[in-house]
Amino acid sequence: MKDLVATFSDQLTKAFEIAQAYKPAFKPGSFRNVFISGLGGSGIGGSIVSEFAAMSSPIPVVVGKGYFIPAFVGPETLVIISSYSGDTEETVNALQLALEAGAKPVCVSSGGKVAAIAKEKELDLITIPGGMPPRACLGYSLTQLINIFVKAGLMNVSALEELKAANTLLIDREEDIKSKAREYTAFIDHKMPVIYATTYYEGVAIRFRQQLNENSKILCWHHVFPEMNHNELVGWTTKSDDIAVIILRDPQEYKRNQFRIEISKEVFSKYTSNILEIYAEGNSHIERAVYLIHLCDWISCYLADFRNVNAVDIQVINHLKSELSKVE
Repeated sequence: MKDLVATFSDQLTKAFEIAQAYKPAFKPGSFRNVFISGLGGSGIGGSIVSEFAAMSSPIPVVVGKGYFIPAFVGPETLVIISSYSGDTEETVNALQLALEAGAKPVCVSSGGKVAAIAKEKELDLITIPGGMPPRACLGYSLTQLINIFVKAGLMNVSALEELKAANTLLIDREEDIKSKAREYTAFIDHKMPVIYATTYYEGVAIRFRQQLNENSKILCWHHVFPEMNHNELVGWTTKSDDIAVIILRDPQEYKRNQFRIEISKEVFSKYTSNILEIYAEGNSHIERAVYLIHLCDWISCYLADFRNVNAVDIQVINHLKSELSKVE
């Protein structure tokens, strides 16, 4: 897994080439809404891109993480199907339902049933390299999703330039990122991470949580400001130094959220002495989000080393899929 994380920048470079070759069948401005279907490592890109698009898209964007599609999906919906393997059963079912609703989905996959259906139905199909764990291929899917939004006129073309700038930043800062990741890993080891971020970084926080789950083999949870100030903050009533609070920070945070975070830290400090703030770097929201994603990916790998576990192993998920395959 560390080898895959180390090649993230190379992955982004190849992903740009794939995106550049994509010629969509749809016309910009022809949609009334967007629905993105994908789960796990294939779906997190949709969550992150939906947050990017919230700042520019004139139409609503909804992300689905299950078998079904919203009632609004129809011929005027931009449906994006993201399944790395192409065989994610929930996403395949959503694809079939979208077709029945009259949509012509854009599919992002390395093959499998999704690619087969896309070819049969003459849908837009963006093929990405296969053979790797889906969570290790976010660079491929994230780039394609941003490009689809740009082609659809829902994000400015500058979004791709910002992603390229993020890639340059990672290349320039790689050794520093790895050094910080090792330091933060030592802080997290033997503790239960509680991850906080502001609203438009929730996708990044979820990605971090998922990487800690899958790579480091630990449980943790996340929440966002300001929503957590209306509920979870009240749950801080028990002192425990087994908990490590990790706050993903953006130097450009909205001022009111900055105040909220500082006040919340005062509350946290009454119940745990372990509070870590990780600041993003970069000149745009996309740059800063990608920086945090890569840094947190390294943390999850180093924590796997600390815990002496196999970061790639997902036997329990494979068991689940095997059992599900026996059910009609």
